[in-house]
Amino acid sequence: MCNTRCAGRRASRAGIAGVLTLLWLACVFVSLPASAACLPNADPSIRALQVQVDEDANAALKKVASLLKTELAEPIPNSQRLASLYSVQAQAYSILELESKARDAVFKGLKFTSDNTDPVRVMLLSLYAENVYDQAGIAAAVKTTEEAQAVQKRGSLEDICLLIGRGLLQYRQDREDLAIGSLTQAYRSSTTSAFAEPHALAAGVLATVLRGMGDYSQALALNQEAIDWDIGRHAPLALSVDRFLRGRILILMQKYAQAIDEFDDARKLSAMLNDTQGVAFADVRVCESRIELGQLIKARAACENALFTFIASRFSDEVKETEALLARIDLAEGHPEKALATLNEVLDHSGTDVLPLRVASLYQWRARTNAALHNYRDAYNDLSEYIRRYVSTNDADRTKQAVALRARFETDREIERNALLKRELDLSHEQSQRQAQQLRWNAIAAVSGVLVIALLIYFLLTNLRFRKQLVRLASLDSLTGLPNRRRTAELAIEALAGTTAAEQPLTVAIIDLDHFKFINDRCGHATGDYVLREFARLGRESVRAGDTLGRWGGEEFLLVMPDATVEVAIATLERLRTLVFGINLPPSGAGLRVSMSAGLAVRDKQIRSLDELIARADAALYVAKNEGRDLVRVADEKFLTTTGVRRAIRQ
Repeated sequence: MCNTRCAGRRASRAGIAGVLTLLWLACVFVSLPASAACLPNADPSIRALQVQVDEDANAALKKVASLLKTELAEPIPNSQRLASLYSVQAQAYSILELESKARDAVFKGLKFTSDNTDPVRVMLLSLYAENVYDQAGIAAAVKTTEEAQAVQKRGSLEDICLLIGRGLLQYRQDREDLAIGSLTQAYRSSTTSAFAEPHALAAGVLATVLRGMGDYSQALALNQEAIDWDIGRHAPLALSVDRFLRGRILILMQKYAQAIDEFDDARKLSAMLNDTQGVAFADVRVCESRIELGQLIKARAACENALFTFIASRFSDEVKETEALLARIDLAEGHPEKALATLNEVLDHSGTDVLPLRVASLYQWRARTNAALHNYRDAYNDLSEYIRRYVSTNDADRTKQAVALRARFETDREIERNALLKRELDLSHEQSQRQAQQLRWNAIAAVSGVLVIALLIYFLLTNLRFRKQLVRLASLDSLTGLPNRRRTAELAIEALAGTTAAEQPLTVAIIDLDHFKFINDRCGHATGDYVLREFARLGRESVRAGDTLGRWGGEEFLLVMPDATVEVAIATLERLRTLVFGINLPPSGAGLRVSMSAGLAVRDKQIRSLDELIARADAALYVAKNEGRDLVRVADEKFLTTTGVRRAIRQ
């Protein structure tokens, strides 16, 4: 449904550790097939435009813009045609990864259709589901989708398209059990030739969900259905993405030679479409596969090609993953010193700025590298960390697989229940005779239920104080006493929603203590902890009563300032920066001083999620660091003009 190469392509921009941690569960490895018109428009001219979007989205956009201009100039515009044109525009923007513009087109189209039985409105709602990622937007989209679905005929094309959209939204809510149920129902309800397009769409999305749940063979079969459909409708962009997804599944199945063939096909299509980032993502996966096959020279060439593009695009997460692969090659070629230097750089933040599923393997390879250099103590520590993370990841995978099995079992039961409905009706007379006896048991159960409820209320009141204390502790960082990352993110999302509704400014700042690792290494971890606590104390004294200062990760902090202009925010940060100079270090830190760098960003009308706002602030912090540190910098308004940047922060 959304045209991404892989989770890294969404999450790698600017290395935002907090965003990675917050979003990886919903998006990691969530590569989804390119957008398609789930509902063919009844108007032949609009349908022709939908087909053109699959072949050349940019050309279709130009034609739609011209038609919209003509239609809006009419004394009495045709509302149905306008809604249809905006749906085509949203579909094209979705394929081009311009989600914000796609959402805007959807909102414009919805103004011209309010009937939930209108196929054009259903199409607009499906497109919105493809292009919303923030949790508040997803929750609202689920509600709107379910309201529209409630008035559709079961098994109709509109019902199937809404099921696909609902399944995608549920998956982004980390509800794989619900997502599999919705998508399986859509897939099985669209088996007739008349529903070939939504059937292929459901197959592609369901393949991605099942891959994340570990059902590789089923995911591979569903992915092939999507590929066959892409070939039949001559959609090179969608085919490139689906070939790439197939390669990812084959890597997980350890079929590396077959995976390379799929990545090569995806790379050729990306090159034909001038998609340099798509080429880079194919190259890095080819590099990974060739390493597993022992083809180190070819692997290095592929990784170096990818690294050049990722550095130019500032995909820091993908840069780190590619460098880690190059370190593996160096180790295999007998250069452990070079490999260790690279892996130390990749893990310079203890893996907090790398997607969690990738961190465990990084510690494993650094353990092997340390062992090759006879650094056995370091190797043991890295191996212990690898085992801890590996066990945690495996436990989560087993839970997901259990959820998937339950969801599929429940879906099969639903189908079986429908088949047995007639027989159940025939048995209704016998059931009515048993009803009187059942009512008596129900009365006994009701009395028992009242007693149980009373007992539960007693326990609830008894433990309320302890629960409140646990909630408070779970929301605070134990070292600094500031809100922890999860609580800070919740408060920031609430502030964004409130200021957006009230049309007030919202300013956020990413603050980073300069050379903190150097202070830690020279003066010791106790001094490092003292610096963090002092910074938190000074921060609480410097910010306004309604502001939120929270620990974002390591030596990074997030400051959220509702109803604050840039001038107010700069004054606050400059005051805090001056106070930080006064933090005293022990004699071992002679010649050092504590300083901070900060990046500021202000919400504007183009920003619809906290992720985009933080990405701006992080870019400004990057500028402050590059310009010498101990600085406060404001985000450049051009930050969001790069193609695909919003996708880069989804993970």
